[in-house]
Amino acid sequence: MTHSPATLPFDAERLAAFLAQRLGARGDMRLEPIAGGQSNPTYFVTFADHRLVLRKQPDGPVLPSAHAVDREYRVLAALAESDVPVPPVLLYHGERDIVGTPFYIMERIEGRVFADSAMTGASAAERGAMFRSVAETLAKLHDVDWRAVGLEGFGRPGNYFQRQISRWTRQWEGERFRDLPDLSRLAAWLADNIPDDDTATLCHGDFRIGNLMFHPSAPRVVAVLDWELATIGHPLADLAFSALAWRSRPEEYGGLKGLDLAALGIPTEAEYLAHYYRARRGPAPPLRPFHTAFALFRFAVIFEGIAARARRGTAASANAASVGDLSLAFARLGAELIPE
Repeated sequence: MTHSPATLPFDAERLAAFLAQRLGARGDMRLEPIAGGQSNPTYFVTFADHRLVLRKQPDGPVLPSAHAVDREYRVLAALAESDVPVPPVLLYHGERDIVGTPFYIMERIEGRVFADSAMTGASAAERGAMFRSVAETLAKLHDVDWRAVGLEGFGRPGNYFQRQISRWTRQWEGERFRDLPDLSRLAAWLADNIPDDDTATLCHGDFRIGNLMFHPSAPRVVAVLDWELATIGHPLADLAFSALAWRSRPEEYGGLKGLDLAALGIPTEAEYLAHYYRARRGPAPPLRPFHTAFALFRFAVIFEGIAARARRGTAASANAASVGDLSLAFARLGAELIPE
């Protein structure tokens, strides 16, 4: 017998039969939605002899470049033998016949995932080492020889910020349902102030505490999750985004601003950035206000997309409407970086 939630949007028996055929999974299958995600619905899939995770596109219409689970699968498979800790992927299914959308299956990794950047539940004694591990993991990612691991064509090196600003502006316009003056101003300023630097590395695109899994007891990263936005891009886009927690408050998606970092055992933003630069093997240009403003712009557009999906009723999370309004806060923070 297959056990699954009553509101499951696909046929669990069909999925169980598919996994039995493809992976040799046997016995009852238990499905459990993983809470917290705002984009691609994700489920624990448990058999007696297999502990798996399924990640799929959301139901309903999606933008052509969004929710690309095929790209997630490709980059995870490419990184399997690298120094970057990722869950082992087992299969990708691009048809809609099993769960209604394309999906992939990966092994379930055991560990700790934190909903906020303060890592509530961790001890002050271990948080410093955990943040150092975060910086080291990002440095390892940016040092990957992406051509050697088979990611030629995964993204277009060069003109990264120009293309990204254009892309995220188009994505915002495609789902736009209200005026956001700060976001409009930020988009225009960024387009006019792109640094002359074409460094290209593999980038995660959403590298933050909530997308990292830590060892159950040791203070180190054991898996980088949620690779939907990965591409060949500029490492400072990733680095600036990973440091946004120091610029946003706890109520703004679990930020650190206003907390007693020393008491919590958390390094300052400058200490975190310095550790990343020490860990990098390859060239790493300095972080500038432009990069932070770009990270805030992109995050604001992502949250505005969540708000738009909430209005359509296709968001993956029940709290999508309130989370989506964070676009206002991040657009304001980005606009504040524009010189007077």
